[in-house]
Amino acid sequence: MSSAGEKKKLLIVDDNEMELLVAKAMLKDEYEVLIAKSGKEALEYFFNGLIPDLILLDILMPTMDGWETYNRIRAIGFLQDIPIAFLTSLVGTAEEKRALEMGAADYILKPYEKEDLLNRIKNILKKSK
Repeated sequence: MSSAGEKKKLLIVDDNEMELLVAKAMLKDEYEVLIAKSGKEALEYFFNGLIPDLILLDILMPTMDGWETYNRIRAIGFLQDIPIAFLTSLVGTAEEKRALEMGAADYILKPYEKEDLLNRIKNILKKSK
């Protein structure tokens, strides 16, 4: 986790490279933004010692979807307190309810506006202190 004065680290997990680039461009001035193109790549970050302050996780990904990725992250002891927000195009109250019941910090729908995304991230990080 980041210490005082350092930018907070965000890990964005999404298989869509354009989505990753757009999100990174929106957030890079405020945060240190790391990207992973799959759940497997995200897990490799953690096992290589990267501990982000927040994970933004897409749901619709091949091989290991966001639900499975979320559960695998939560099963790793030293990552249990890291907030995870779903950042997804999956619209539906059932999906949002499932995410929040699992313990997700937020459910953010794509496409999103920069200010809204920044405010949601700020609120999540404030709550997780």
